[in-house]
Amino acid sequence: MSQVGAPRGRTCSGRTCPRTFRSVALLTTGVLALPVLSACSSDHDNGKAAAADISPAARDALAQGGTLKWAVDSVPATLNAFQADADATTGTIAGAVLPSLFTLDKNGQPRADPDYLESAKIVKREPKQVVEYKLNQAAVWSDGREIGAPDFVAQWQALRGRNSAFWTARNAGYDRIEKIQRGKDDLDVKVTFSKPYADWESLFTPLYPKEVTATPGDFNDGARASLKTSAGPFQVKSVDRKEKETTLVRNPHWWGQPAKLSSIVLRAVPMDGRAAALASGELDVADVGTGAAQRISSAAGSSGSKARPAAGAEGEKAERGAEGANGQQAAKLSPAEQAAEKKRLAAARAATAAQAAKLKGKELAEFRDEQKALKAFSVRKSLEPAYTQLAMNGETGPLADDRVRRAVARAINRQKLADSVLKPLGLPSKTLGSHLAVAGQPAYADASDALGKQDAHEAQALLADAGWTPEGARKAPGDSTKAGSENKKTDTGKGTAGSADDTKKPGTKKSDEATSDGEKKSDAKKDAAKDDDGVKKSEDGKKSDDASDDKPAEQQPGGMAGAYAPRGSAAASQAAAPEGGPLGKNGKPLTLRFVLPSGQGSGQLRAVGDRIAGMLDKVGIRTEITKVPDSSFFKDYIASGAYDLALYSWPATAYPATDGRPIYAKPQPAADGSLMVEQNYTRVGTDRIDQLFDQAAGELDRKKEDTLLRQADARIWAAAGSIPLYQRPELVAARNDVRNVGAFGFQTPRYQDIGFTTLKGHEGPEGKADKSGKADETDKADKADKAGKGDKGAGKSSGDGGDGSGDDSGDGQS
Repeated sequence: MSQVGAPRGRTCSGRTCPRTFRSVALLTTGVLALPVLSACSSDHDNGKAAAADISPAARDALAQGGTLKWAVDSVPATLNAFQADADATTGTIAGAVLPSLFTLDKNGQPRADPDYLESAKIVKREPKQVVEYKLNQAAVWSDGREIGAPDFVAQWQALRGRNSAFWTARNAGYDRIEKIQRGKDDLDVKVTFSKPYADWESLFTPLYPKEVTATPGDFNDGARASLKTSAGPFQVKSVDRKEKETTLVRNPHWWGQPAKLSSIVLRAVPMDGRAAALASGELDVADVGTGAAQRISSAAGSSGSKARPAAGAEGEKAERGAEGANGQQAAKLSPAEQAAEKKRLAAARAATAAQAAKLKGKELAEFRDEQKALKAFSVRKSLEPAYTQLAMNGETGPLADDRVRRAVARAINRQKLADSVLKPLGLPSKTLGSHLAVAGQPAYADASDALGKQDAHEAQALLADAGWTPEGARKAPGDSTKAGSENKKTDTGKGTAGSADDTKKPGTKKSDEATSDGEKKSDAKKDAAKDDDGVKKSEDGKKSDDASDDKPAEQQPGGMAGAYAPRGSAAASQAAAPEGGPLGKNGKPLTLRFVLPSGQGSGQLRAVGDRIAGMLDKVGIRTEITKVPDSSFFKDYIASGAYDLALYSWPATAYPATDGRPIYAKPQPAADGSLMVEQNYTRVGTDRIDQLFDQAAGELDRKKEDTLLRQADARIWAAAGSIPLYQRPELVAARNDVRNVGAFGFQTPRYQDIGFTTLKGHEGPEGKADKSGKADETDKADKADKAGKGDKGAGKSSGDGGDGSGDDSGDGQS
């Protein structure tokens, strides 16, 4: 399975961790020279978001009832999304059964959900920020109690971080709330903040009933194995750890448009077993890897999904376009795209044929049967709200020198890497230019110019400037009494980048983005007049208190306002060095430990790693690739810092000011001498980056907030702790007769709109119950709701119509 970092702050959904969470920590090292900083303009091109590919269909085109079997990664350890062991399945369940006051649109922008909110807005900015929530008067918990102020107060008290008896994983935002007051009634909730909070829309999603959050005992244990009270289109029926599945059934007290499905079964199935589970009928929907996607495309042939993820107006046009024979989006492809699609299909068939050629007898017969069954599926694809990046551990070893980190970054051709992953899938092949947003989000702008484009000669110049030369590789170790100081043992007893033994030693925790903290003393001495970020002038053009009058080492016009990395100055011998010549310093070779996961689902990541190793070899940087089990990749290597280079992914977030900070914030020394890195596994960060995050989190003007985030991102690029490569592909195999589900991209799923075009093969006990007449009541309520007649009573009536239909659920995301 592809490696995705821990959630950035919120709940998880899908294979990558939360679509809305992200936590951060970062420490940048080295002295960076900056040009005079101009204010960022508000007309940045934020790109186009990849369209969702969910085979959309109107509700009245779907059958009423049926059980959807959906693959997930695990049975949830807890149903409380705010606990440390909450996982992707926890988030998926929360999205279907609990209030989400704000959901995300296709651009990752929060939108108030009218099922829960009549309105939510800032009603006061001075002297303190006050947000007023007016709740939907029909909104009730499944026990009949109305959703109101007591639920807000209880959740705030549990998550504010004042009482350690609550086992909470985060308190961001809740710790800024000063008080919560009831307005004219419990449906009118006023939240006053002690200091401004830009990401207030991230709070109270999901919202739990006060019975779950009122006391530490309730919070810690009350919602781990079951959730008795909920308020979504579905409710939790059971969590079966033995059968590895969680069953959700239609909520009889749901006041909104009733769920089309009678039940959803979330079934834990390993990635490498999902194609077989789809073919055998155990699954209807599943995230899959590229290999399984090829097999499904090969089986489907011309009847498979012909849609291409489109962006902006093109994407909207595709969603409105005619549907193909199997209900897939039928966006018209250009002749060039048709040729490319034909080529991809041919490649998929060739790969499948090659796989079949290795089999004989019974295995071959089973393989052919599986391919025949897979014709009922197609692959829905988009770009996931997550990005793959190259992380560089800057705490120790050669990468503690920011010049070496920048050399690594400048040696890599990011476009070729993106092409190798995305083009074969027919997805838009673009590099990602931001650490804090993905294309289509308002905060997105390409700030990679702050580091510089791919340039092998500049990479070699930076390495020479840092003392890594061909001559250095040939010198005897005894030539310097302090040779290889970067390669000393760390405090944990593990070797650093230069030690071959390190490749065999585990030692890292779950991570997502590595940053570095080592700061070269010589650089600090040389640029003592600069701040820790190398800033000479602040964003408003005024001198910082400690700014020097020196001119920046490199001005890069046309790039993002922010930090810019200085150029290297090549030594004569280095400039003349043949391409690919080994580099060293005082007889120590420049060799970096490159840690990659070894699991069956991580083949694509390893292929990218091999390409990166080849690119680095051309500038004289050697790598020692260590392949480790997926289960220990984060825990034993990344989080503990037992690596120099690594590849893994971070989920994107709708709230980068809050969720981005722990990943890029400057690590701080703890009382015991260790380094507190939060989620900043590269150990690279600066005070200025922290300041920009703090300012953005308190900026209530959205345009100004985005400007501050872009400035922070430019500095993160210049620090070169992590290098975003590309947005990850999102591949979802779905049965051709299931609609409104698939590759969602950033947008929040509407679970009540997911359904089948026909119940044939999906009836189960639930489908039969619906056919017995109860479905008719639900359909009537649905039509009444569309006509504006769906009041609170009607909502309950519609729910009652589907209640019993979910009692005997069958068997289902990752």
